[in-house]
Amino acid sequence: MNVTVCVKQIPDPALPGELDPSTNTLKRDGKLILDESDSYGVEMALQLVGAAGGGEVGIISMAPNGEVSGMRTALAMGAAKGVLVSDPELSGSDALTTAKVLAAAAQKLGHADLIIAGTESSDGYTGTVPEQIAEVLGLPSVTFAKSVVVDGDTIKVNRQSENGYDEVVCSLPAVISVTAGVVEPRYPSFKGIMAAKSKPVDTVTAADLGITPVGWGGAFQQITGIEQAPARQAGEIVEDDGEAHLKIVAFLENLKVI
Repeated sequence: MNVTVCVKQIPDPALPGELDPSTNTLKRDGKLILDESDSYGVEMALQLVGAAGGGEVGIISMAPNGEVSGMRTALAMGAAKGVLVSDPELSGSDALTTAKVLAAAAQKLGHADLIIAGTESSDGYTGTVPEQIAEVLGLPSVTFAKSVVVDGDTIKVNRQSENGYDEVVCSLPAVISVTAGVVEPRYPSFKGIMAAKSKPVDTVTAADLGITPVGWGGAFQQITGIEQAPARQAGEIVEDDGEAHLKIVAFLENLKVI
């Protein structure tokens, strides 16, 4: 079984983020790390390939400046190879363009029985790219997977919902997005880290993949301005004088909570 995982490389969220004043977008000039939400997809893929008794895990990513630090983490976990799309022309690309690029990268990587992505990235939060990849490739899509089992040519997914989960059966090949906690990601071993340095990562441009237009020219969105979120106002303190419960009830009624 061959599984392809979409991995996003992001600025370290533990460090203060910076915006490019010319584009109002997040600066991605320095070292990038593997998005934690995608580590679940990598682990899920490794477990599925292990359970199948054969095959490999490949990874695809789109990042500036030829950055592969985050990809090397996924390779150290056990992925076998990768395709990186790195092209200055991609700056400003929207979710749909990203999906087209990743879909083409997945095809370049080779046939996959399953494509896995995180539900949404930690620095974007559109939550639309996995479904768009499926549409571009003409594959079925299952979102918010909290458990995945492969059974022959189908997968059985427990799909997270507001009321619990839905049991979904889907034919392969397919695209799924997994939630945080679907599995517990492994820590790369020293042996894995050393091996990752020699695993192949093919770096290509959008033009190499035949994707055009890209960047701001192909985006259906425009960032017109940025402003600080308003400071949170102090809450009301209710002192219990024997009638505090009435004040709380009145407050909740005013908010139409009750």
